[in-house]
Amino acid sequence: MNKHPIAIIGDHFMKAEAFTEALKRVPGLDAEVRTLTLPWPDQPMKHGYVDGGLKGLKEYLGEPDEIARFVDGAEILITHLAPINGEILDRLPKLKLIAVSRGGPVNIDVAACKAHNVKLVNTPGRNSSAVAEFTIAAILNETRLIRAGHEALRKGVWRGDLYRFDVIDSELSEMTIGLIGYGHIGTKVTRLLKPFGCRILVCDPYVLVSKDDLADGVEQVNLDRLLAESDVVSLHARVTEETKGFLAAAQFARMKAGAYFINTARGPMVNYDDLYQALNSGHLRGAMLETFWLEPVPPDAPLLKLDNVTLTPHIAGASRTTVRIAARMIAEEIRRYAAGEPPLNPC
Repeated sequence: MNKHPIAIIGDHFMKAEAFTEALKRVPGLDAEVRTLTLPWPDQPMKHGYVDGGLKGLKEYLGEPDEIARFVDGAEILITHLAPINGEILDRLPKLKLIAVSRGGPVNIDVAACKAHNVKLVNTPGRNSSAVAEFTIAAILNETRLIRAGHEALRKGVWRGDLYRFDVIDSELSEMTIGLIGYGHIGTKVTRLLKPFGCRILVCDPYVLVSKDDLADGVEQVNLDRLLAESDVVSLHARVTEETKGFLAAAQFARMKAGAYFINTARGPMVNYDDLYQALNSGHLRGAMLETFWLEPVPPDAPLLKLDNVTLTPHIAGASRTTVRIAARMIAEEIRRYAAGEPPLNPC
């Protein structure tokens, strides 16, 4: 194999060292590697959904000039968050492959890569196990009043009323859980939910429920039916032009009174003003929100003031397992590229 100049841009989650260690296990790879570490998550990324971002890019970190200078001369770029658009690619004539360790290459201009004849690969499903586990924790947190008990006890208040029949809820075995999206994460959430004995509804117009899940009683339904029949609605779709803001006042009104809403996917799919009204009115009993319309979420956001909402700072995919899986997937793509084999996950 020829020597391949590789530029690696990591951060304090997807560490550059994870990539370099994975590359060392690629048989026969002759690489000249240099690394750069971006300050995420200690410094927030640019969200891009509200202000449009850098030439339409979303969820990225890094200044274009800094990125271009560092990558200049590399044949391969491995990155997690660095932004790459057409203007940056104009300055990188030797770049042939970009490997981005994300489920969706939202920080990369896919069309610009094609126009510059730069191959692009990503790591779909890298954090699916982590997010699926987090989703189960979120559902249990809401339905079993863990947040309510914690918040009160932390203030020195013993909530004995959390044992009252008119306050508590049923167990998952008697609930219907509705999953919007049946991709890498939705399928794993389905698998994890089965032992609880709950009824599981799935809505995904682009993917059919597997034969195994159908045999286990999982039902594929349309969105209206899922909303109307679910005690818990959990979002696992992707942000597209079709899904932006598709959960709004009409959809929350369609949900059962006293139901719960879980979002471990992305904020732009939800109208959070309408969700606030549904929660504040008591129509929805609770919500667990892991992602927001703008991140970091503004400290004066009304949702942060409600006592029937659990909030976390977009950490569902944050596991060391996610890092190791992504690094292995990237290393395999580099091996295939160096060997002249087609990529596993082209974009």
